[in-house]
Amino acid sequence: MAALLLFAAVGSASAQTDGTYGGFSPYSVFGVGQLHQSGTAWNRGMGGVGIAARNNRFVNIMNPASVTARDSLSFMSDLGLNGRISVFQEGSKRAANTIFNIDDFVISFPMWQNTAFMTGIRPMSDVGYRISASEVNVDTGTQTFVSAGNGGIYEFFAAAGITLWDRLSLGAQFNYHFGNVNKKAALTYSDASYRSANSGDSLQVRSFTAKLGLQYVQPLSKSASLTFGATYQFSSPMKGYSIHYRELGSYDRTRSSATLDENGLRMGDELGLGIAYKFGDKFMAEIDYTREGWANTRLDQVSGFSNQGDVTFAPGVGQSFRLGMEYTPNRSDIRYYFRRCTYRAGAYFDQSYYLVDGVHVNSVGVTLGMTLPVFRWYNGLSLGVDFGRRGLATSQVKENYFGFSVGFNVFDIWFQKRPYE
Repeated sequence: MAALLLFAAVGSASAQTDGTYGGFSPYSVFGVGQLHQSGTAWNRGMGGVGIAARNNRFVNIMNPASVTARDSLSFMSDLGLNGRISVFQEGSKRAANTIFNIDDFVISFPMWQNTAFMTGIRPMSDVGYRISASEVNVDTGTQTFVSAGNGGIYEFFAAAGITLWDRLSLGAQFNYHFGNVNKKAALTYSDASYRSANSGDSLQVRSFTAKLGLQYVQPLSKSASLTFGATYQFSSPMKGYSIHYRELGSYDRTRSSATLDENGLRMGDELGLGIAYKFGDKFMAEIDYTREGWANTRLDQVSGFSNQGDVTFAPGVGQSFRLGMEYTPNRSDIRYYFRRCTYRAGAYFDQSYYLVDGVHVNSVGVTLGMTLPVFRWYNGLSLGVDFGRRGLATSQVKENYFGFSVGFNVFDIWFQKRPYE
């Protein structure tokens, strides 16, 4: 039954493009929607790793401790764009969707001695779906059920870090989550003597939380080193309000509202662990593990997060395993441009933070990426592609997707004292 309901989100459409969606997936009907993959185009080209990465050429937003990996007096920023082409399949039925949006914007600069700061905004979750199903009834004629949702939650963050004894880096990050999610459903009949039914939920979400991070670098030789990284984001109360309405024809209308915190709603916590091997300025490889704890967030207790018909929804524990690497042939090559470029590859496995009819919705994928140097310093254009599938269980709708990301990496030196003759 879960697969049938989910495929209704795409089964009646052949293809569509709607720029109003931050993301589009039948699975975004559940909870707060599909959690957005962390990191910039630089991270995504390597399978989404970054918890242990330290690189003075890119802003790494996955661990606040990494903000101190930089040249002195350097200013860095990143603007990201992303898109996705998805093909949904259940048996012989197919449908497709395409989206393209701004992804993230972040700036970073040093503060005092071994300290640095970064701030930015990025999506946290996306909601985008449209369910449409029709059937003919002898008594009522054609009856059509339509359900749609859009919106999402964004994250504004500000982080600072410090490096101690040249090896240990600590960071702290403040996060403000905010956004709106709208979900509605309608049942109509071709026979006008039957009253149509409409219902919907409007959710405004706010949350304040904090994230801590650390990284420790252990030299192995003059050129090689291991970096151990860890992050922890605290669970936090979910503020805001929800409005639920129901209409039966033009005669029976009800409306109710409630604050989210009175229902005990919470955002899940997150633990991340990573280890990276680096050889000079040529090669880096990393393995990351992330655990997202949503089991006690009570999302299944509030209409708008959990009202999915006869499908059983329950928040749970999400996990991800990620592997990535990057290689630069020769950053100083003056003859061959593509030897100065950086090439990346990665793979990942994601387990959803919720269960549908007692089963997680899992994803698996591989990524490729590269950075093209632009002008002087470390300015560059980062490109990444993602080939993946969501819904690995036999009974689930298969979502095959091709994602692409573009990052504009800007680097400059501030407060530079120029010599004059």
